[in-house]
Amino acid sequence: MRMRPTLSWTPVEDLPPGSTDLEPVADALSTGGVLVLSGAGMSTESGIPDYRGEGGSLSRHTPMTYQDFTAGAQARRRYWARSHLGWRTFGRARPNAGHQAVAAFARHGLLSGVITQNVDGLHQAAGSEDVVELHGSLDRVVCLACRTSSPRRELARRLEEANVGFAPVAAGINPDGDADLTDEQVGDFRVVSCTVCGGILKPDVVFFGEAVPPSRVEHCRELVREATSLLVLGSSLTVMSGLRFVRQAAKAGKPVLIVNLDPTRGDQHAVTRVALPLGTALTSVADRLGIPGPAQPDANPA
Repeated sequence: MRMRPTLSWTPVEDLPPGSTDLEPVADALSTGGVLVLSGAGMSTESGIPDYRGEGGSLSRHTPMTYQDFTAGAQARRRYWARSHLGWRTFGRARPNAGHQAVAAFARHGLLSGVITQNVDGLHQAAGSEDVVELHGSLDRVVCLACRTSSPRRELARRLEEANVGFAPVAAGINPDGDADLTDEQVGDFRVVSCTVCGGILKPDVVFFGEAVPPSRVEHCRELVREATSLLVLGSSLTVMSGLRFVRQAAKAGKPVLIVNLDPTRGDQHAVTRVALPLGTALTSVADRLGIPGPAQPDANPA
């Protein structure tokens, strides 16, 4: 029997309550060398729902797994119909105050790097550079046969041409860009193949049940080794892909700080968990550090 991936967790011990004190976060950033690890909660203020927070998409939606996607054509038809519709909305999302603050911290030399579990590209859209996309990005597509990579916009155009008039109303959009559609709404949606070899196309993201490429994991481990502290933003740390870096940092004696409204699987390793909305919290920290917000660009020294 195929094992399903871990989608939730239940605390096995009493975890410390969340704080509203941002001083530890500001202190860590003022020291510099902070590595950011962000999750789905980072993008909720951009209109992309979280997986596990209040109203999170897991309450109504089970994400596509790699095993299901590769097992049959019907699963791929269902995925691409929902993802194609979701892309129209997902692709219009814009960075929020939290993304802008992270980019500002980097511009002021306070960060050693950014690792994101998100596939939405909003950190880069806000101006962050050299972001490690742990789970890949929805704006790329890869062929499972010949490994050719191509832009998502190119696939979107081909799917539009193959499915003229496809415009069902989705019940919701999920953090993976997948829209909630019934089988009736999916209907006979037509999936297109790789233009190079005719193989199966997959978004260049790590599905649930799929392993993060080892080279990417090792790169992230190196970033943890080089950092002075780890700042987790908007992640429940339920899955091991992010939790392992928290455990690595804590084992090495590096402070772990978490900003997330709900308890996380990494709270026991953290020196603090701030339970505030990310946009509010990070904007406040930027103010404390004297860093201008996006509406207040740095003054020209000339």
